[in-house]
Amino acid sequence: MNLNQLYYFKTVAKLQHFRNAADELNISQPSLSQAISNLENELGTYLFERQGRNVKLTKYGKLYLEYVEDALNTLEIGEKKLKQVTSETNGHIDIAYISPLASYFIPKKVRAFLELENNKDITFTFRQGITADLVAGLKNSKYDVVFCSYVEDEPDIVFDLLFKDEFVLIVPENHPLSELDSVDLKDIEKYPVVAYEKNTALGKVTKNIFNREGISPKIICEGEDENGIYGLVSEGFGVAFVANIMNPENFKIKQLKINNLNCDRSIYLAYKKNSYLVPAVKKFIKYIKTSSKDIFERI
Repeated sequence: MNLNQLYYFKTVAKLQHFRNAADELNISQPSLSQAISNLENELGTYLFERQGRNVKLTKYGKLYLEYVEDALNTLEIGEKKLKQVTSETNGHIDIAYISPLASYFIPKKVRAFLELENNKDITFTFRQGITADLVAGLKNSKYDVVFCSYVEDEPDIVFDLLFKDEFVLIVPENHPLSELDSVDLKDIEKYPVVAYEKNTALGKVTKNIFNREGISPKIICEGEDENGIYGLVSEGFGVAFVANIMNPENFKIKQLKINNLNCDRSIYLAYKKNSYLVPAVKKFIKYIKTSSKDIFERI
């Protein structure tokens, strides 16, 4: 059984005439008759009965026609949907990003992209997560592009640098360090520390920095991202060494510069290497790389 046989069957059922059906299908009548005969043999029953020059469906043919029409309608809907999501002007893009980018960077970039000519009908799905989950979703094609930290040993992923953020120390209001504007990183050893969760990309980065600086902070709790860490520090759980990407105005904290520390956190646009990308995704990647170039050059 093949798809052509189903279309042939549906057409003969509609016209109730083999010659007329053959003309509509642009095939010879013998070829059509043979295709229907093969289909009946495969199904083990007759689908049509002849009435002079015309044919009509048997009761088994009527039963089968319901399922054939449902199946062909579903395929046609799928074809239309596929053409829509792979269209350059009507495509769909699944993106995901780390939570600090949710309040400003992502909404601003997507809105600006949609305001460009021929982009207004492109649709988006938005998801947030930690870098490890985002990269995993990218690899299994759950996402088309992600915005995250760099991950080593991922040869099948392209990581394009977008911008960098310096690290700062955040402390609760009325904390002893809140009277200062800058500190040395070693000063955090005197206080409880809220750290990045150790399995996150930034958890590994900050651990390496602590080791490099010879620091052993007293970590009392961990957070997956800046939003969670800022909240814990705001409520007095400890101080935190974080990337400066959150708006501190929404929290009861103070940000302090760190003296003599040459390090930062980089944000990357990531997508699969050597993988088919629909036109809308290609346009979005090109736009993000081009529009973010100025941000990076100013750092």
